[in-house]
Amino acid sequence: MTGIRAEQVSVDLGGRLVVHDVDLEVPTGELLALVGPNGAGKSTLLAAISGERQPSSGRVLIGERATHEYASLELARMRSMLTQDNAVSFPFLVSDVVEMGRSPWARTPDRERDAEAISQATTRTDITHLLERRFTELSGGEKARVSLARVLAQDTPIVLLDEPTAALDLRHQEDVLRIARELAAEGRTVVVVLHDLSLAGAYADRVALLEDGRMRALGTPVEVLTEQLVSEVYAVDVEVLVRDGRPLIIPKRPGIPGH
Repeated sequence: MTGIRAEQVSVDLGGRLVVHDVDLEVPTGELLALVGPNGAGKSTLLAAISGERQPSSGRVLIGERATHEYASLELARMRSMLTQDNAVSFPFLVSDVVEMGRSPWARTPDRERDAEAISQATTRTDITHLLERRFTELSGGEKARVSLARVLAQDTPIVLLDEPTAALDLRHQEDVLRIARELAAEGRTVVVVLHDLSLAGAYADRVALLEDGRMRALGTPVEVLTEQLVSEVYAVDVEVLVRDGRPLIIPKRPGIPGH
């Protein structure tokens, strides 16, 4: 299996440094949560890690090779990525959308695993009942789950998920993070961008906290998601409860009974 290493990565967008000198290593078998306020650079850093966007300075290595050394098809067999937009313009059947995840393996011996990989992905994401629907007719949450199934069907050693729970109800949020944990337990490298700090605290092995494009903190959930640090970075007072070694983050709401 394959890990990721970012070395002094900076990303310039339109003359503005969005990511500043980030060092980050994610080994195989780990689930890392990338968190931070809006505009902190989480999605940009994830795009750089994936090889979709080349750093302005520094480098990202997948295994022992820099991302720019991989051909695009080779990279697609190393890592899969769920983006925020889940955009599919044409009214494809859901089954066709999921099958798109297998395209990097066409004309390789792995194509024989297509049916198995697709079946596992649709079952894991609870979309089997949607397979004959048109993607364009789905709700936002259903589209998000179908897009995740496409990523899972790609069956890569590295899985990168950008806000995969944003459009999901409570049950499916938990399902997505449970799937991410299972992927890490299988020996994959998993990086998830999350806004829900309690989800990050509950499921991640480590948390990387970004602030203004810089790595503010990196460590276990209880090390990073402290009352002082979260309150400072997010500019909101919070209370952190630790249950079974996992932090639960609760905003303080003055004037509301119980707060």
